[in-house]
Amino acid sequence: MTEAFLALAAPFVAALAALALGKRVRRLVAPIGVAGTAFAFVAACVLTGRTLAGDLGVRSASLAHVPTGGLSFDIAFRVDGLSALVALLVTGVALAVQIYSIDYLRGDPRYPSYVAFVSLFTAAMLTVVTADDLFVLLVGWEVMGACSYFLIGHHWELREARDGAIKAFLATRLGDVGFLFGIFALGLGAGTFSIGGVQEAAASGELTTGTATLATLLLLAGVVGKSAQFPLHVWLPDAMAGPTPVSALIHAATMVAAGVFLVARLLGVFQAAPATLAVLAVIAAITMVGSALCALAEEDVKRVLAWSTVSQLAYMLAGLAAGGYTAGLLLLVAHGAFKALLFLCAGSLIHAVGSNNMTAMGGLRRTLPVTFVTMTIGLGALAALPPLSGFFAKDAVLGAIQEAALHGGALPGWAAWVALVAGFGTVVLTAAYATRMWLRVFFGAPAAEVPAAPNLPAHAEPHLAEAPAFMRWPLVVLAVPAALVGFLALAPGAWAGWLTGGGVSRPAAEALVHVSTTVLSLVLVLASAGLVIGAWRRLDRGDPAVLLGRARPVLEHGFRVDDLIAAYVVRPVWGLARAVVAGDRDVVDFYVQGSGRAARLLGGALRLLQNGNVSVYLSLLLAGVVVLVVAALGVRA
Repeated sequence: MTEAFLALAAPFVAALAALALGKRVRRLVAPIGVAGTAFAFVAACVLTGRTLAGDLGVRSASLAHVPTGGLSFDIAFRVDGLSALVALLVTGVALAVQIYSIDYLRGDPRYPSYVAFVSLFTAAMLTVVTADDLFVLLVGWEVMGACSYFLIGHHWELREARDGAIKAFLATRLGDVGFLFGIFALGLGAGTFSIGGVQEAAASGELTTGTATLATLLLLAGVVGKSAQFPLHVWLPDAMAGPTPVSALIHAATMVAAGVFLVARLLGVFQAAPATLAVLAVIAAITMVGSALCALAEEDVKRVLAWSTVSQLAYMLAGLAAGGYTAGLLLLVAHGAFKALLFLCAGSLIHAVGSNNMTAMGGLRRTLPVTFVTMTIGLGALAALPPLSGFFAKDAVLGAIQEAALHGGALPGWAAWVALVAGFGTVVLTAAYATRMWLRVFFGAPAAEVPAAPNLPAHAEPHLAEAPAFMRWPLVVLAVPAALVGFLALAPGAWAGWLTGGGVSRPAAEALVHVSTTVLSLVLVLASAGLVIGAWRRLDRGDPAVLLGRARPVLEHGFRVDDLIAAYVVRPVWGLARAVVAGDRDVVDFYVQGSGRAARLLGGALRLLQNGNVSVYLSLLLAGVVVLVVAALGVRA
């Protein structure tokens, strides 16, 4: 456990140090950020090595017991194969981002706070990864949400950055409302908030199907928000207003990966609720196809990659829903490597060209040779070209879904078939938009002048030259796992049995290579890429997306989901708010203020009688006596 605590503490201490020293000794900020993350990465490497060697197994430690008057909880942490693997991914990507940011944000006036929030973001994700209590996991989960708000809004002087930060915060908070109630339902149903205890309750049958279904559906709301799945996916493309290294961190190893990690960690609980698995599979199917179509029509390189992330996360969740525990995690790791690589390559493109728009790019393969080679590897892995990592990882997921569709399992058969058809359809679309981006960025020539990127570092001017050293070397390093990590699928017996932690019983060596899905997937990838290349040539190196015709504006705006939300959610809420204000003003305030005015008028009338004139008082007294006498005579009569 020592390595886990060191990995968790190092970036947290770095965050505090960067905030404390940032304004006083600015030159120390970059070394602090890199050193903290590097220390965490080394600790994660040692932790992974020890768990692989069998020295640790599953270890847990409780730092404090928190009584609540009812069901108590512990500040507890846990180390196993799953936490070690994801911790290695998180710290590795975070280290690459910290190094890359030295040159990318050189001269940025808010660089110290940026380093602090990236470090805190890393510590928060590691908290989620190592938590052995649902409330400890919730702390890391929410701190990540706060960090994402500040990092997406780093360029707060830009309206799109402010809007993107607020949108991300609100969308994820909406899902987290259900997530919090899901923690309560799961903890009360299992009699403990310990993750290990919840897994044991699900495995032993102590957690009823009804309770498991209710709890996991509520938890799924948080997963859908955090991992940007339909219908809460709308925040992720707009989060591209933040610095490009932040996009790499969010999309590859933190934030969106947290939802996938949670499903993997509690997969045994989710498998006790087949209805939830069916909902998850359908959501994943809708998300992967829809987001891939949006990526096919997009012009902004970062938004293409953002839509791609949404689609790839849906693959992972569909694989986990089908019972492909190892397959889903293999894709999580492979995707973390090649998506971090792709976003950092996109940063190099923006740094060189001065724009996010592919229209301003073209013919960059000779100008940016390092970026060309590394981004080609990343796009090839994304498109699932052999022998790159995405090819093996995506095939493993499709094979797991096919097994569930053909042979059954916890996931209902019809839902597995929906996910399988969507998965193969997304293979075609992914190869298409990856090939389109590759052609438009590195071949041909820029078609037009476009506005400069709003979030380009202030010091950087378009120069059409390869990026500085601190931006180049992370690309080269990340290209290695992006190319090779998929080969783990060829020897699952050597490592898959170590990958414990999901609370689900399964064979020690889950099959990760499936000939039928491999052949079909490869044929679809090659056919799709060939069609896009043919269309590009036929259009005289024009944009193949023009063939989408009238559908393109709809896809460019994300099927206009934002407009639908504005029309059917935002406007009704605003209308209700206005009605409440009007009711408070015209009804409640009317009676409250009216009673006050009436009291003042009555007081004013009585005040007229109390004027201090004795003759008036005597006259009124006499008049009162006369009235009483007349009344008395009237009664006698």
